[in-house]
Formats: sequence, structure tokens, C-alpha cells
Amino acid sequence: MAPAPIDEVTVDTAQPTTDTLGLPEPARQRLEKAGIDLSGGYPYRPAAPLYLQDVYKIRDVERPYQDAGARADKSKKSLFSAATKVTDLTTNIGTEIEGLQLKDLTPEQRDELALLIAERSVVFFRNQDLTLQQQKEIGEWYGEVEVHPQAPQVPGLLGVTVIWPDLQAQAVSANFRKPGGASAWHTDLVHERQPAGITHLHNDTVPPIGGDTLWASGYSAYEKLSPEFRKFIDGKHAVYRSAHPYLDRENPTAGPKYIERTHPLVRVHPATGWKALWVNRPMTVGIVGLDKAESDLILNHLHDVYERNVDIQVRFKWTPGTSALWDNRITIHNASWDYGGRHPRHGTRVTSLAEVPYFDHNAPTRRQALGLLDEEEKRALDVSGLRLE
Repeated sequence: MAPAPIDEVTVDTAQPTTDTLGLPEPARQRLEKAGIDLSGGYPYRPAAPLYLQDVYKIRDVERPYQDAGARADKSKKSLFSAATKVTDLTTNIGTEIEGLQLKDLTPEQRDELALLIAERSVVFFRNQDLTLQQQKEIGEWYGEVEVHPQAPQVPGLLGVTVIWPDLQAQAVSANFRKPGGASAWHTDLVHERQPAGITHLHNDTVPPIGGDTLWASGYSAYEKLSPEFRKFIDGKHAVYRSAHPYLDRENPTAGPKYIERTHPLVRVHPATGWKALWVNRPMTVGIVGLDKAESDLILNHLHDVYERNVDIQVRFKWTPGTSALWDNRITIHNASWDYGGRHPRHGTRVTSLAEVPYFDHNAPTRRQALGLLDEEEKRALDVSGLRLE
């Protein structure tokens, strides 16, 4: 089995696929405008690794990382002064910027955008004239671009992942009762040694109705917990697993196994310095040091807090040519399949890998840092000895 194409050197180890579905016309136009060679088929299929041991070796060394938001001007004046309108979509999460083209952002504006994403969790830009090469180049500004060993790629542009539900439905069927795929709360690449930071999804083709995406705030999910409960989970680690299983070379008859890595249950964002709950139901499988029954009980509660509080979520209605940039360190997301696969949907995604997750007991919550605590919150923090002011 050929190795996964994790860099340009191994691009020829995989086989192209033919376009059996028929590309949506807006997608085809965007690909052809970018000069993408579609003669060998679309999308490009990496040579997926077979064995667990091979996948563990992918990016299995700590790599230098500097968060772009940490070096930004805190006022974000370069970014905001160039926009025609900046709108917070909800109190706790989500901002839309108008009047800017992502491809034209200066280095200072890119850094300020990273800080805004770190503060607001997800930022949206409509009507973007953006080539696939420009999308990848923006991703490289924010960190090493991830090349997924299982995901379809744009031919000739490793790291630009194809998001095409009709394609995924060929492998795993979707229906009203079991939409599957991304239609569940999750975050991406938690099993990596240095998991995902900013993801940039650009949708060129969207359904006329439905197909929204939802995001929830990890800052706010953490703040929903009582101070005493926060003290209990602070500093604890959990086991995070990959979305895809692989065979164990040493025991292939044992059946598929997942990549697993241990990270903090609560992490601190390096640009804001704020604490965020970092769990997601499909891929956070246990809390280190607890019995399974104890771990399951706590994790189910944390997942419920994250998923069921609508005041810490934003639901976004896509239009063609829209980009969403979110931070996987402080969010979970969910792609609604309410359009039922009756209309085409197509986009491209670039994910930038970030730091090794870390925790700091002295870090504030978002509401603490912004001076938003009400009197009840202050009293509860005082009782728990967590008041930082």
C-alpha cells in the first residue's frame, strides 16, 4: 500500500478518479478559472493508508507554530477600517464582514482577522472572488495546511479538500432519519498531535433552501458550567480519536482501530488567552483517570451543554461564493442536511494546523476577560476561589 500523500513528493502515489456525478456548474466554472486540470477526473483521491502505524507517523513530530492572532493589533483597525460593515450575528459567536475580498487582505489584516476569529469563533464573507490557489495561500498564512489521508482533494492542490455531499453519499448513504456525515456536532482533526486551528470553507454551490451550518462556542460552553464543576475538569485530559479507522499491522485480524491521542479537556487559546471547553461527541471517547461509567456520565453532560444551549450558537444561511473561517480550538459545528440531497452542494476547505493543545489554570474565561460577568456569576466565582478581578 502506498503511503498517504502528505506532501507534494507523494502526489503520484494515488490514482485519480473520474467525475461520475456531474460537477455543479458553479463549481466547474471556479475550477476551470483556477486552471485546474479536470482531464484526469475529479476529485483527486489520495492513496489512503491501510495501517494504523503508518497514520501515526504522519505529522508525528512537534512543529513550530506562531498564532497569527497573537501578533495582531488588538484594535483590528486595519481590518475594520477597510470593511464597509461589520455585524455580530449573535451575542456570543459569529461575525459577518462586508466590503472586503479575502484575496486582497494585507498581512496586517490577515493577522487581525485571525484575532477576530479567535474572539468571535467564526467569521463570514459573502460574494468572494477567490481562486483555489488563493484559498490555500491564505490557509498557509495561518499554519501548516493539513492534507487528509482519507479526503478527496482538488487535483494539483493538495490540502484543498473537496466538500461535496453527493460524493460522500456514494460511500455512506444519507436519508432523512440518518443524514450522517457532517450532520452531527463535531470538530475536525482532534486526533492530530497538533490539531486544527483555523478552517476556511468556501462554498461555490449551495441549495436554494436549507443546508445551513451551525457553530457553537467552546468559550461559552465552558462558562455555562458551574465554577465548582470547572474546577473539577480543569487540567484533566481526554482521549480523542480519529474519524477513520485503520488496521493494526501487528494484529490485522483484530479489526479496525482508531488513531488516539490525549489532549486537555479544557484548553486555552494562544491569541485570546481564554479558556474553552474542547470536546465533541463523536471523537472524545474518555477522560483519563476515570472509570468508563464516570467518564461517560461527565462527557455526556459536557456534550449536552455544548450542543443544547442555543444562546451560544449561530446558524448561518449560505449564499453562493461565501467563505466561512472558524477556529476548531473553540468551536463545534454541524452541517444541516435539511435540503435532503435534492440540490447540489459543493465547496472547498483548507484547514491550518495549530499548536499542541495546552491548559493554564490562571487563564480567564471570555466573560471574565471582557468584563461581562453578572453579580450571580461573580458570587459563584468568589465562593469557588476563581475570581480573577
